[in-house]
Amino acid sequence: MGAAGHPGAIVLFGSGENADVGREALRWLRASGRRPRHVAVLETPAGFEPNAEDVAARWGRFLAQQAESEGAAFTQIAARARGTPHSPDAPDVVRPLLGADLFVLGAGSPTYAARQLRGSLAWEHVRAGHVLGASLFLASAAAIAAGTRALPVYEIYKVGEDLHWTDGLALLELYGLRLAVVTHWDNTDGGAGLDTSRCFMGEERFARLRALLPADVSVLGIAEHTALALEPARGEADVLGRGCVTLLRDGNARTWETGDRLALRELGAFALPRADAVPSDVRGRIEAARSADEARRPPREVDEIVAARAKARAARDWQTADRLRAEIEERGWTVEDTASGTRLLARR
Repeated sequence: MGAAGHPGAIVLFGSGENADVGREALRWLRASGRRPRHVAVLETPAGFEPNAEDVAARWGRFLAQQAESEGAAFTQIAARARGTPHSPDAPDVVRPLLGADLFVLGAGSPTYAARQLRGSLAWEHVRAGHVLGASLFLASAAAIAAGTRALPVYEIYKVGEDLHWTDGLALLELYGLRLAVVTHWDNTDGGAGLDTSRCFMGEERFARLRALLPADVSVLGIAEHTALALEPARGEADVLGRGCVTLLRDGNARTWETGDRLALRELGAFALPRADAVPSDVRGRIEAARSADEARRPPREVDEIVAARAKARAARDWQTADRLRAEIEERGWTVEDTASGTRLLARR
């Protein structure tokens, strides 16, 4: 069978997702022709923490406050732990993932995220939704977990376990890319006395870790306040932010700086997924959820007015903002300005 068509984008953050590089990623997504309309924020990577809800909500609030996501619906998914009422296998918990066009996963533990999501209903929805056009923002722990192998950061750096890798979620293997993603590549938290680069491992220890990887798995290092934005449908990726991206492959190192564009085949044996990558029943559920979601959403021309109003409000042009509010309401929608952004409610 042929390729699956036009999958969504994937943005891998080295850090700084709640700062300038996060805003740049939204602008990049918009420039690629995608404007988020239903954003699903998963709590899973921090699901072991008592404040998992707050950890996920911080990034969700940041994204909701940006002009590029004005008018989007945000849903937080409490898929925290298997065997609990908040399980990533519970249909009622993960059902909102079916209609989302942007999945967001952030801080926490890479190994915990991989363990909870691998083979889960939640990950099935995310993976299938992505192949069918939904994008992913993966920061920090989630970016590490998405690789073929995941770095056990806490287990090694904090607990002192022997050097090892665990199985990741292998998201990038959809495209033939066998990578171990390592965020915080240029970290300097240890100061002059302790090398904390390579996600707190240090260069010497990371060299030994690299030797433990299968020969066909390359390392993709992403600097802090940097992101690699992959556009699989074009076979290209862009380096965003203010740092660099490093590929360790076949004994060689290659680096791309901010503003560089690379072909995804430079990262490995890139290919688009097959058309049968999503089972027909899963495809049907996603398409039905998206249709129902779209029926509840304002038309795109209203979204454009909402975005223009957000710019007017940011410029403190209240007269224009009030005029645009009236125009939105004339089209049948009520505007609510909240701490997390603008909500639109259909007027009955």
